[in-house]
Amino acid sequence: MSDRCKVDFYVLARPTQSAGEVVCRLAMKAWEQGFRVQIRAGSETEAQALDELMWGYPPGRFLPHEAGPAGEDVPVSITTPESGIPAHRDLVINLCTDPVPEPQRYRRLCEIVPAEAAQRTASREKFRVYRDLGLNPEKHDLN
Repeated sequence: MSDRCKVDFYVLARPTQSAGEVVCRLAMKAWEQGFRVQIRAGSETEAQALDELMWGYPPGRFLPHEAGPAGEDVPVSITTPESGIPAHRDLVINLCTDPVPEPQRYRRLCEIVPAEAAQRTASREKFRVYRDLGLNPEKHDLN
């Protein structure tokens, strides 16, 4: 895809903030803008929880999605790292502790940064990895 991937880190301010709701809002906005979205969940349990959440969040809206590897016609796909990321996705929302492999393949990359200090270490490392690849990650504090 693009060699100029836009990387954004969304930092949760409180442990009570829902990473899932942030993911749903980002995916909805991206889908409305015509992006094909890949959500990279950290585990099968997390992928299933996101699948369930997307059926009713945001309230009154429906986000067309599929859990598991999906074809090009599915706007939003939720998978775990074992499934890989298909080349036909424009935007990756990463909930994993490891960086997205070959981020330059995508137009956009969104990283969700947990509020817990112990979990932020992985996000700091991912920030450095992307920067070392020549990308210019931006940080957004969510209140």
